Amino acid sequence: MDFVELDSPLLLPDTHKPTGNVWTAIAHIITAVIGSGVLSLSWSVAQLGWIAGPISLVLFALITYLNASLLTGFHHYSDHRNGGTVVNRSYLEAVQNILGDSSALVCAWLVYFNLFKLGVVYTITAASSIRAIEQSNCYHEQGHKAACEYGIEFYMLLFGIIHIVASQIPNFRSTKWLSVIAAIMSFAYSFIGSGLGLAQAIGNGKIKGSIGGVPTDKPIQKVWLVAQAIGDIAFAYPFPLIFLETQSTLKSPPPKEVTMMKASRIAVFTATVFYLCCGGFGYAAFGNSTPGNILTGFGFYEPYILIDFANACVFLHLVGGYQIFSQTLYALAERAYAERYPESAFIKDFHIWEIRMNPMRLCFRTSYVVLTTSIGMIFPYFNEVVAFAGSVTFWPLVVYFPVEMYILHKKVVPWTVTWVLLRIFTVLCLFVAIFAFVGSVQGIIAKRFG
Repeated sequence: MDFVELDSPLLLPDTHKPTGNVWTAIAHIITAVIGSGVLSLSWSVAQLGWIAGPISLVLFALITYLNASLLTGFHHYSDHRNGGTVVNRSYLEAVQNILGDSSALVCAWLVYFNLFKLGVVYTITAASSIRAIEQSNCYHEQGHKAACEYGIEFYMLLFGIIHIVASQIPNFRSTKWLSVIAAIMSFAYSFIGSGLGLAQAIGNGKIKGSIGGVPTDKPIQKVWLVAQAIGDIAFAYPFPLIFLETQSTLKSPPPKEVTMMKASRIAVFTATVFYLCCGGFGYAAFGNSTPGNILTGFGFYEPYILIDFANACVFLHLVGGYQIFSQTLYALAERAYAERYPESAFIKDFHIWEIRMNPMRLCFRTSYVVLTTSIGMIFPYFNEVVAFAGSVTFWPLVVYFPVEMYILHKKVVPWTVTWVLLRIFTVLCLFVAIFAFVGSVQGIIAKRFG
C-alpha cells in the first residue's frame, strides 16, 4: 500500500495558494492542544501533589516542544536515497518517506486509532459540558443540595447530530474559520476555570492540597490514580498529527520552518501557562475534593451564568476540535476509496442547494460519527478514557517515530552521546506510557464492571 496516496486533506487536489501565517498556525495548534484534556488537569495535579504535578506538566511541555522541533525539519528534507528534496505534507507521509513502508503501516493504524479516539473523548467531554449547564441552572434554582442528576446519553446524541451535519464540510482548509473560533473558546474557558480556581482559593484564605496529593486507603489504588493522572497529562499536550499539515498551509516567505517554530514556541508556552494555572488553581481551591472535570464536577456553583458560559465555550471548542481531527481521517478513507474505485458512482458529486456532497462522504462520515457517539455512550468515564487515550498513542506518535526519523535523517552514529541520550529518552517515555496505560485500563474496568 502506498501511503503517500492515502494522505491528508492537504494532499487532495487543491489550487489554492497557501496563505497561512504565524497566527493561523497558532490557532490550529491551540485548537489541537488546549482541548478536553485541560479540564482534567486539576484532578491530575491533585493525584500527583504540589511537586510532582507541576513538574509533570512542564516535562510534557518540553517533550511536546522537542517533538515540534524535530517535525519542523521533516517538512523539507534531503532524500539521500533518491536524491533531491522531498516535501512531507503530513505526519504519515514523513514516516513513510524517511522510515519506509513497514513503519508507515504501523504508523497509519496508530494515526487512524488516534483520530478515532479523539472523536470519542470529545463526544464524552462535550456532552458532559452541556449536561453541566442544565445542572448548574438546577443548583441555582433549587439549592446546592438538590438532586440535580441528569443522564448524559441525550447530550451525546445531540453532539453526534451536530457533527453529522458539520462533517459535510469538504476539507481541512475549509475549517480555518472553525479553528479560529475554537481557539478563542479554549482561551475563554481556560481563563474562566483558572480565575474561578484562584477566586475560590482566595476565598478559602489558604492553599489546599499537599506534597503527596490525594491520600488513599490502599497504596495500590494510589498507584492507579497516579498512572491515570499521567495519562491525562499526556493526552493534554501532543499535536503531531496536524503539525506538518499546518506547516503546509503557511505562506512563504518567511520560510515555513521559521514561522512554524515561532508558532510552536508561542502555542506550547501559552498552553503550559494555562495548564499550570488551571491545574494549580483548581487544586489550591479544592484540595483532596478536586473534581475530575473542573467545570462539570461542581466544585464551583456560582456565579452560575459564568459556569454556563464556560461550559458553552467548551462545547463550541470541541465542535471545532472534532472537525479539525476528523477531517484528516475522512480524507484518508475517501482518498483510498477513490484510488481503488475511480469510476464508482458512489464518489460522484451532487448538490443539495449550494452544498457539494457525494454518497461516499455522506455515508462514511455519518457512520463514523454514529460509531464515536456509540462508544462514548458505552464508556462515559471522563478521566479514565482521557488517560487511556493519552497513554496509547503518546509514545509511538510523539516520541518513537520522531526520534527514529531524526536519527536516520541526521545519520546519528550509534553509541555517540546524542544517540545514547535519544535512546534513554525513548525508553523512559515508553515506561511512562505503559504505566499510564495499565492505570487507565484498570480504571475503566473498575468503573464499568466494578
